[in-house]
Amino acid sequence: MNENIVLLLWVLVVGTAFAVAWRKGWWMRLANYIQGTQEELKKCSWPTLDELQGSTVVVMVSVLLLGVFTVLVDLVFTILVRWMIWV
Repeated sequence: MNENIVLLLWVLVVGTAFAVAWRKGWWMRLANYIQGTQEELKKCSWPTLDELQGSTVVVMVSVLLLGVFTVLVDLVFTILVRWMIWV
């Protein structure tokens, strides 16, 4: 019995939320937003598979180089700090 009451309350809350959204025109604005987004995406030029693969390689190499640089700088600073402590 208790589960039925909880379910009924949830149905009322969700139903009320949908009714308020419908009354205030939020559903229409959401529909217009989705439609406008779809129209704009049709105007976009999408990269070819070769362009996408090339860009992916460039990003991966850049991330790798930046990671190596960060590790090296951290290592150098660690060595310097340890040297300063021992001196």
